[in-house]
Amino acid sequence: MRTLLPAILSSLWVASVSAQQDFTDARVVAEPVAPGVHMLVGPGGNIGVSAGADGVFLIDDQYAPLTERVLEVLAGITPERVRFVLNTHWHEDHTGGNENLGGAGALIVAHDNVRVRMSVEQLLDFGGQSMRVPPSPEAALPVVTFGEDVTFHINGDEIYAFHVENAHTDGDAIVHFREADVVHMGDVYFNGGFPFIDTSSGGSIDGVIAAVEETLGVIGADTKVIPGHGPLATRAQLQAFVDGLRTMRRLVAELVAEGHPIDHILDFRPIQEQAIAWGVADRATEDRFVETIYADVTAP
Repeated sequence: MRTLLPAILSSLWVASVSAQQDFTDARVVAEPVAPGVHMLVGPGGNIGVSAGADGVFLIDDQYAPLTERVLEVLAGITPERVRFVLNTHWHEDHTGGNENLGGAGALIVAHDNVRVRMSVEQLLDFGGQSMRVPPSPEAALPVVTFGEDVTFHINGDEIYAFHVENAHTDGDAIVHFREADVVHMGDVYFNGGFPFIDTSSGGSIDGVIAAVEETLGVIGADTKVIPGHGPLATRAQLQAFVDGLRTMRRLVAELVAEGHPIDHILDFRPIQEQAIAWGVADRATEDRFVETIYADVTAP
């Protein structure tokens, strides 16, 4: 399986100018996950959907120009309107539809730090490049925010969202559909390659590992796992993902403990075996992830 990282970096690079992208041929498709729960897949992050008599509850909403396409797909699932949108973090490929959906009456919900970051200009660093992301419009900002967790009682389910600290960003939320036995990981989990850890937004590999371990502690053996990007996954795949991250961190940390500088560590290629296992053929992508781990390991 090819790594998702180049595609994600590309989408983030154009995040602040998404209105100028050509979405003419972009498709949004629905995939059934459990009774009453779907996953919508398109150019942005995966959308989680709870649909029923109480209305539509969305987890994330892709890019702004895709809102009409998202609504068309939802209309094929249910005639009910979108009542809630919960953002798993602040990146535009997950929050771009906020302004459109909020303007149509949906209540936008997210962790406290998501509203903070969307309210002011952000400097996003990735792949050795930096870009300035302007503040989001007022109508796109979360109206309800939470610090630790929040529960929605809707469509016969308990949808429980809980904050995980300094993982993909500093505002990540994991969302657990308790009755449907589904969990949405946001970008804490990329199914198909190295994750993108946004260190400029407070992310860290230690935080990602801790977040996945916390999630594994509250889901069951048969829980369906919706990743931020990539195909629907299982608990076993999520376990393998965190096992790989833990191994890579340990290998880099051992070289740091031996006193090797970053250029030597890159030459050793400590995560090459995991890169091959995850289908990451690009050496530059591999090196960038080593640098991400190194920065976390050596941080004060």
